[in-house]
Amino acid sequence: MFSKKTTGKLSQLALLVSAALAAGSASAADLLQIYRQALDNDPQFLAARHVMDAGREKESQGLSGLLPTLGVAANTQWNDIDRELKGSNVKAKAEYNSNGYTATLTQPLFRWQNIVAYQQGKMQAAQAEAQFAQARQEVILRVAQAYFDVLLAEENLRSLQAQKTAISQQLEQAKKNFEVGTATIVDTHEAQSRFDLSTAQEIAAEADLEIKRRALEVIVGKDPGALARLREKSQLEPPQPNALKPWVEAAETDAITVQVQQLALEIAAKETERNRAGHYPTLDAVVARGNASQSAALPTLGGPISPGFETTSTTAALQLNIPLFQGGYVNSKTREAAANREAARQQLEAARRNAAQSARQAFLGVSSGSAQVAALRAALVSSQSSLESNRLGYEVGVRINIDVLNAEQQVYVTRRDLARALHDTLLAQLKLKAAVGTLEEADLAKINALLQQPL
Repeated sequence: MFSKKTTGKLSQLALLVSAALAAGSASAADLLQIYRQALDNDPQFLAARHVMDAGREKESQGLSGLLPTLGVAANTQWNDIDRELKGSNVKAKAEYNSNGYTATLTQPLFRWQNIVAYQQGKMQAAQAEAQFAQARQEVILRVAQAYFDVLLAEENLRSLQAQKTAISQQLEQAKKNFEVGTATIVDTHEAQSRFDLSTAQEIAAEADLEIKRRALEVIVGKDPGALARLREKSQLEPPQPNALKPWVEAAETDAITVQVQQLALEIAAKETERNRAGHYPTLDAVVARGNASQSAALPTLGGPISPGFETTSTTAALQLNIPLFQGGYVNSKTREAAANREAARQQLEAARRNAAQSARQAFLGVSSGSAQVAALRAALVSSQSSLESNRLGYEVGVRINIDVLNAEQQVYVTRRDLARALHDTLLAQLKLKAAVGTLEEADLAKINALLQQPL
């Protein structure tokens, strides 16, 4: 027996533990909080942000080909010269230093390939922006998928544990009935078999929950802790418009994957034009200013001392370059670019078809999912009524133990299937928005409003 002092300490400890658990439940993270954590910690999303930053530089790189360039070249050298007149003994020697520099400013006036490269750069920057928008949609879908996977694993574990508890009670009842002779040993064996099976399923469900939690941790970078759950009577909204054709048509033109491939096709077409411009003449304006100086030469043999000098010059010119033949290189690069352009055209068509298919699947997932949720909610009510009837029938002797066990299992299976249908339908709603390129945080917030803190 514990002393009063010890009992008082244990009571205080129990209160502290209860308060801690209550605080943990109150601070359970919801879907929107997990998403915002992913924006700061998900390596895939952060990598996509840096890829976008790199892609934006393509515009500046293309513009540089249209802007002037300025360069400076300088030199200095020591000269040691020996001279001898042929057929005579006259020799001369000179030693002196010479140096100079030249500053050259070049402004392209007509370089068609540079103009096309600038246009390409702007398209590549826009493509990088679109790819990042796609990455933002993907992180929403990955977070929602991982979040609901955890919730479903938790629901599955809770159902199995509740089922195990019910089977345990049924097992104890079967044993008592066998002892008093009102039931056969068969009822006990059946209940024991179901109990052992539920124990094995519980172990597997615990492992599955751990895996799902670690998958979410990979995205947010830390243990997500307790998560808010869906309300049991969450109402699902139908898609707007509630018709398949508008969604498919929107996906074929507005899906971000389609936008990315459309830009890829335009970039490939510009690449063909840029390579073809290798045959075109170029015209540049060049301004150069130079300085050259030479020190006085040392005394020479057979000649006077050479004085030093300094020369400064400024030149301005137009430089025209007309390429005539480059070994077939330009023609080959043009054919290569044309082939890549046709490949990009087919990839765009594939992107359109895939986007349309994704829209169809997501729309049907929302429609059928909503109907399935309604049917499973009705089935759950019927299953619970059946369970109560079987329990009552077992008590009065018109039902056997296996009937009760089957009815209990049906209730928990239906409850698990209902949770899965709810999660799948909500995910389908997000995927439908992603299919037409309009998925954003506000869509996640609408689903987040259906969540509640765990009890």
